[in-house]
Amino acid sequence: MDISNSQYNQYSLVCEMFDSLKLITKFDFNKTFEMARIILQCGKVLLTGEGSSRIFPAKNFIYQLRKSSLNDKLNVITEGCEQSLEYDLFDWCVVVSSNSGQTGEAVRLYQKLRQRNHRQNFAITAAKNSLIGDLAKETFVLSCGAEKAVAATKSVIEQALTYISVLHNMKKFVPINPRFSNADIDNDDLELQRQKLPELGKKILDDNYNTNLITQISNASTLYFAGRNNGAAEELALKATEITRKRSIYLEGTFLLHGVEEVMSENDVVVWVEPFEQECKKIDELFVKKHKIPVIAISSFATPFPTIEIPSLNGYDQFLQIFAGWNLLVQAALQLGVNPDKPTRARKIGNEFEH
Repeated sequence: MDISNSQYNQYSLVCEMFDSLKLITKFDFNKTFEMARIILQCGKVLLTGEGSSRIFPAKNFIYQLRKSSLNDKLNVITEGCEQSLEYDLFDWCVVVSSNSGQTGEAVRLYQKLRQRNHRQNFAITAAKNSLIGDLAKETFVLSCGAEKAVAATKSVIEQALTYISVLHNMKKFVPINPRFSNADIDNDDLELQRQKLPELGKKILDDNYNTNLITQISNASTLYFAGRNNGAAEELALKATEITRKRSIYLEGTFLLHGVEEVMSENDVVVWVEPFEQECKKIDELFVKKHKIPVIAISSFATPFPTIEIPSLNGYDQFLQIFAGWNLLVQAALQLGVNPDKPTRARKIGNEFEH
């Protein structure tokens, strides 16, 4: 998309997508050094929050961690705040991410932590003064500020970068394990790759996709976003409901191959984010050729399907996938005549705390 085009420029959502690129450029990895030390020393961390504040930031962190030398140094889980209220978190570090700082479930969880004199908890929020910030032992205020559109974009990127910076800083305390030499990303390379991210992200957000591909998305009864459990496809499934107003479902991993085709039709569309290459042929034969169910890929390699091809950037592939998905959904929304800034039911703060 061309941000100078008045058709796009009038929407706060689109402007905030591009604003996320500026946040990447100026983000300071050093600010989470002490947080990283405490988490690593504790050895157990719960990453919590609700909706977009948790899905991509937390799951991308876990995905990157599992592929790194820190895999056996840290036990990390992610759950929603309400479910986390049922756990004994006495000797766990807890990190909550809440753009507004007013999320009801998060406030209740942190009230409980304070009552139990829990001392190892952090809050990540865009609000300088917030309920969450008042309850947490330490608060990190994002530089993105409040978002005007209901669908969170720039805050999601900065939250995810905050978690990536924690991983970056934890690696300063742990020597690289040779077993992870092919998958681990050293800190210098992670920083170098980050410098490339805004330029690549802008190219992806500027791209105009094939009209037929956009029409398929626009006409779909249900959008199925399939992909790894790293937050990217799942986050795009949420964004699809907020931006296009279409029913959207996330299918983890290879769930596509385990019976869900029973309820799919040729009126639905599967958006497969970075497909598992070894399963492409089977999906093509089963879904496209046999059942006539359209499949679109967002991928760093050529696939048998109509594909939005994007570059690969070590350590930040999921960010590029998110950018491509955003662009796809906004173009579909505009073709549908939907104003992506103003849903009729969804709220900016999904479940605001009530005193």
